[in-house]
Amino acid sequence: MERFKEHVKIDREKIFQLLEEGKNPSREDILEILRKAENKEKITHLDIAKLLHIEDADLVEKMFQIAGKIKKDVYGNRVVLFAPLYISDFCVNNCVYCGYKRENKFHRRRLTMEEIKKEVMILEEMGHKRLALEAGEDPVNCDIEYILEAIDTIYDTYNKNGKIRRINVNIAATTVENYRRLNEKGIGTYILFQETYDEEVYKKVHPKCLKGNYDYHTTSFDRAMEAGIEDVGAGVLFGLADPKFEVLGLVMHNEHLEKRFGVGFHTISVPRLRPAEGVNLETFPYLLDDETFKKIVTIIRIAVPYTGMILSTRETAEMREILLQHGISQVSAGSCTGVGGYEEHIKGRNVNQFATADERSPKQVIEDLMAAGYIPSYCTSCYRTGRVGEKFMEIAKSEKIHNLCKPNALTTLVEYAVDYGDKELLAKVEKFVKEQAATIENKKLEQFVLKNIDKLKAGERDLYL
Repeated sequence: MERFKEHVKIDREKIFQLLEEGKNPSREDILEILRKAENKEKITHLDIAKLLHIEDADLVEKMFQIAGKIKKDVYGNRVVLFAPLYISDFCVNNCVYCGYKRENKFHRRRLTMEEIKKEVMILEEMGHKRLALEAGEDPVNCDIEYILEAIDTIYDTYNKNGKIRRINVNIAATTVENYRRLNEKGIGTYILFQETYDEEVYKKVHPKCLKGNYDYHTTSFDRAMEAGIEDVGAGVLFGLADPKFEVLGLVMHNEHLEKRFGVGFHTISVPRLRPAEGVNLETFPYLLDDETFKKIVTIIRIAVPYTGMILSTRETAEMREILLQHGISQVSAGSCTGVGGYEEHIKGRNVNQFATADERSPKQVIEDLMAAGYIPSYCTSCYRTGRVGEKFMEIAKSEKIHNLCKPNALTTLVEYAVDYGDKELLAKVEKFVKEQAATIENKKLEQFVLKNIDKLKAGERDLYL
C-alpha cells in the first residue's frame, strides 16, 4: 500500500559523512552492532558504516558467522535456481562497463519469437522453471511491444513436461504505463541494477546516453510499484565506485521503498565487474578482491536479513559455495549471457556478453548443492499464490516461510529428477529428499513431501502448497 508520493533521492553527501564517522570503530562498538544483528534488531546507517570499516580478522569471522546464522534462520538450506535469457543486444547507451555499448561494432541481434521458443525449449530441457529476461535499451529495435510479446511467447512454450512458471524481467527504466503493462502480463520480479549509487560516478560511466539520467533511473522502482508491481529486485555493479558507498546506497533505497510502499527489495544482486568487449578493467579503481567481496555480501545480508540475494555465474563455483554460507539465497545455473546463447552453445559457439566463471550444468550445480547439504529449488509457488510483496515479507519476517518453502523446494527437486535425471540421480535425489523431509517438524508437511514423490513418479506435476 502506497503511503506517500515522494520519489527516492539518495543523499550523496550524507553517505560520505557516514563513512567518515564510521572509521576506526572500537571492538565494543562492533560487538554491540553484531549482537543487534544476530537478534535481527534494526541496525542504523552508522552501524553499517562501522561494519564496512572492520579490519580485525576475529571480528570479520564473527560477522561471517552471524550472517550465516541469519541466512539459515530466514531461508534455511534452500537455494533457488534460475537462468538468464538474453533476447536483444540492440542498445542506444554507451555504458563504459558493458559489452553491448553503442560504440562497440558487431552484428546486433534481436531474437524472433520462433528463436525465443527455441531458447526456452532448451532451457526447459535443462529443467529450468524460472527465467530472468534480459535485453538492451533501444526504443526502436527493442520496444515494450516486443518485450510483452516475448513474455507471452515464453509462458506459452512447452517442452514435454517443461514449462516456465516465472519470468523475472530486467529491462531499462521505463514509464508507469509500461510497468503497468508488464504487471498485467504476470511477470515475477522487475529487476533493475542501479549500477552505482554515486551520482557523479554514474554520470561518468553513462556518457551521452538515455541511461545517463540518474534521477530517472533511480526512481524506476517508485514508478514500477506505483504501477502495481509488488516485487522489485535491485543491484549494483561492484567495481564502478566505492563498495562501501554502494552498500549504504542500497540500504537507503530499500528503506525508502519500505516507508513508501510497505516493502523494500525482493532481491538484491551482487555482480562484480567482469571483462567484456571494449572494457579495460585497469581503468576501474574500485575492483573488489575476494576478501572484500565476501565482507560486502555479508554486510548486505546483515543489513537486509529478509531480502533474497542473488549471485550469478560471473563468480566461480568455489566463490559461490562460500557466499552461500554468508548470505546468498539464489544462483543462476547453466547460464549463457548472450543473445541466442543457448542454441549457439549447442553449436559450439560462445556469444556471451561478458566472461562467466562457473560453467557447470544445472545437473552439476544441483548435485554439488545436495552434496553440501543445500536443497536446490525450482519453486515458484509464492508468485502464483499471491504471496508477493508485503505479504511475502510478512511471512519471511515471521521466519515461518520454511513451512511453505521447504516442502515446495523438495517437491520441485523430485520433479526435476523424474523429468531430467537418470536412474542414478533419481535414486540420489529420492534418498536426499526423504532425509530432508524427516527434519520437517510438522508431520503433515513431511507427509506432503513423501506423497509427492509417488505422485510425481506417477505423472502428476506442479505440486505445491
